[in-house]
Amino acid sequence: MSVSESDPSQNPKIKTIEELREYLYKGLQLEHATLPPYLTALYSLHPGKNSDAWHVIRVVAVEEMLHLTLVANVLNAVGGTPDLTKSGFVPNYPTRLPCGPDYFEVHLRPFSREALDTFLKIEKPAQAPNEEDRFVPMDWAALGLASDGVAPPSEKLAEIEESGTILGLVPGEPTQRFLSIGEFYEEIIRGINHLEDQARQAGTTIFTGDPARQVTPEYFYSGGGDVIKVTGRDTAVAALTLVAEQGEGLHGGIFDSQDEIAHYYRFQQLEKGRYYQKGDTPGAPSGPDVNVDWNAVYPVKSDVKLADLAGDPEILAAAKEFNRSYASFLTNVNLAYNGRPDLLLKAVWEMFHIRDSMNRLIRNPLTGHNGTNAGPTFEI
Repeated sequence: MSVSESDPSQNPKIKTIEELREYLYKGLQLEHATLPPYLTALYSLHPGKNSDAWHVIRVVAVEEMLHLTLVANVLNAVGGTPDLTKSGFVPNYPTRLPCGPDYFEVHLRPFSREALDTFLKIEKPAQAPNEEDRFVPMDWAALGLASDGVAPPSEKLAEIEESGTILGLVPGEPTQRFLSIGEFYEEIIRGINHLEDQARQAGTTIFTGDPARQVTPEYFYSGGGDVIKVTGRDTAVAALTLVAEQGEGLHGGIFDSQDEIAHYYRFQQLEKGRYYQKGDTPGAPSGPDVNVDWNAVYPVKSDVKLADLAGDPEILAAAKEFNRSYASFLTNVNLAYNGRPDLLLKAVWEMFHIRDSMNRLIRNPLTGHNGTNAGPTFEI
């Protein structure tokens, strides 16, 4: 089916432009939620070692910034306003993301087999076999939020939705969640098609945003895919499709539509111990060896909080300074998405510059925490 045609048999949940903008904000939140875990694992690696793991995680982190930018471009194109500084935008880790019929926890922890398993779950290709399976009822008892399995009251649901502790909930219907991140983007694409069809019948369009707020390729270079300027339906769908493909691969394949290795298969190379090359089948990389030293990693305390650092005043001060630096990074990205695209190159550079303040945490043992080191808390 052409991206400029919608299937009348589909009944999208997105019925208004306001709902579309809410979905896209949740998309920004989802894309960003992967950055703190990836950066924590990246900087937990001993310097000069684990170059293969370093390269894989770093490339994926930069491409997550590309995804964030693509979603912001779509939101701007439909007259929305990206806001990365909103309370609750940065999750309270551990957060939960959808993965098939189950949820899984995403922790801030050092590079390890467990961390890699989480990264594979984040990026795992998962397409519903039929319409009915695209959404999954929330299991509140399994999440420890209701002993009898009954949904919490509406005010508690709103608090959960805003807090970022559970991502992938259906906006406006938090008693349901999406089967996968891919299905989440499929719903946004359906909503775009539905609303644009309606608008065109009335002689208008939903793409009313200021073109000057678009981040164009000259403002973002990652070597792993291009920014798409969103000017209408086709470019909006292309941008969101690239986001889904670059994580999961084109229709579950190893490479996306821009011929880059999808994130799932990048991480799988670390698990399998070999690089993928052209002609390989999923799950069977046949390229050069990938060398991983699981021991050349600083023992960062998982999901460390500022409260855990009370016994180490200097480390506590460094953690607070890191949080201020990360808040500044998000502020600059937000400015870039709100009419100052020239600030994005600086912001991406900042994302890796904060490694200095992160290193002051990750390389320092904590008092009274069983041989574990400090780490970034991302309490913004």
